[in-house]
Amino acid sequence: MTARDTGATWESVAEAHLCAAGLRTLQRNFTCRLGEIDLVMAERDCTVFVEVRFRRDAAHGDGLASVGAAKRAKLLRAAQVWLLAHPRRAEQPCRFDVIGCSGTPQQPQFDWIHNAFETC
Repeated sequence: MTARDTGATWESVAEAHLCAAGLRTLQRNFTCRLGEIDLVMAERDCTVFVEVRFRRDAAHGDGLASVGAAKRAKLLRAAQVWLLAHPRRAEQPCRFDVIGCSGTPQQPQFDWIHNAFETC
């Protein structure tokens, strides 16, 4: 299984978990020249930009630890592009979540950080 396959598998598993928690998928794998967003979801009137991080080994830190300043900047720029294409959503609140995944796809464990970082 390639790294891309592993990423796609965990994005699907994380998406199912988030949907079960009441979020609704708006888009998967939004890509633009400024960056990529794994999942764009809605929780009531809030747009949620989700970064999915799989950690095979906890020795490398948790999911949030792997989202450094450069990655946060890319996520913010990509979210701005997405919001420009969806002006009704741009008028509503939004947040950035990180969902760390571990275990196996059949028995996943999640560390879901709501509003993982500030955008200001």
